[in-house]
Amino acid sequence: MLNDEQLDKLRVDGTKIRIVRDALVQNDVVGIVVAWDEEYVLIRRPNRRVIKVKRQYAIQPAGEERQWSLE
Repeated sequence: MLNDEQLDKLRVDGTKIRIVRDALVQNDVVGIVVAWDEEYVLIRRPNRRVIKVKRQYAIQPAGEERQWSLE
C-alpha cells in the first residue's frame, strides 16, 4: 500500500497507474490518481469516469510489466 506522500506525487505528476485487483488483466483499473482517504483511492479512467478502489490493492505504474501475487 502506498503512503500519502507517494499518492500525492503520483497525483501531481499525473502518472498513469495500474491497480491490480486479481489474476485477470481485464479487472485491472488503469488511470490517474484524483484523491484518496484512509481506505480508498479515487482513479480517473481514460474514458473520464471515476472509480473508487480500496488502497489495499497493488498500485504500480501502468508502463511497467504487470505483477500479481496471491499475497
